[in-house]
Amino acid sequence: LQQMLSMAVEVDRSPTCSSRKIADDIFPSILNMPLRSQREALLNSMESQLLRCRLLELLFQHSCDVPTTSSMSLDKVLYFLSHSSVLPQFQDETATWQRWDEMLQYLSLLLLSYHAFPLAEHLRTSVSDRMELIAQKAKPKLQDSDDISQLDIQLKMNDFISRMQKTLGEPFPPQIQEKLFMLQ
Repeated sequence: LQQMLSMAVEVDRSPTCSSRKIADDIFPSILNMPLRSQREALLNSMESQLLRCRLLELLFQHSCDVPTTSSMSLDKVLYFLSHSSVLPQFQDETATWQRWDEMLQYLSLLLLSYHAFPLAEHLRTSVSDRMELIAQKAKPKLQDSDDISQLDIQLKMNDFISRMQKTLGEPFPPQIQEKLFMLQ
């Protein structure tokens, strides 16, 4: 399945467009998965970083009170950090800290997926054009919204940790502390 999805993203002249279409079709299935382990298995086994990034973007858009229309960027990851509530209550009955833990897991995965496709590779371009860019050793272009400061990150993380403390109290479970450190 993952190989077929990855090929489906690549066959179009615009991988970004095809990943959006495929993600829009798959997203309702993710919301209907009853167990976290099922959602994680699907997302972690995804071969297409572009598709995984789009699915995670949809998941966080769904959890925001005020969704953003900006394109995917590091600034948008910070927006999700500030504006998304814990992920929607899926069908399984999980403790609140586990829902925060899942959210942190997906934020880290979103950041890794985003970093993998536009910054390290040319996955936004078609396969034929990508070969030319690789041969020319062209560097992918950063978006203006990818230029964020260390202070921005620290302020958003502090705000996020404050929100978690209101809900969970202190001390955080070790899994949460580890994921916070990795995300930062």
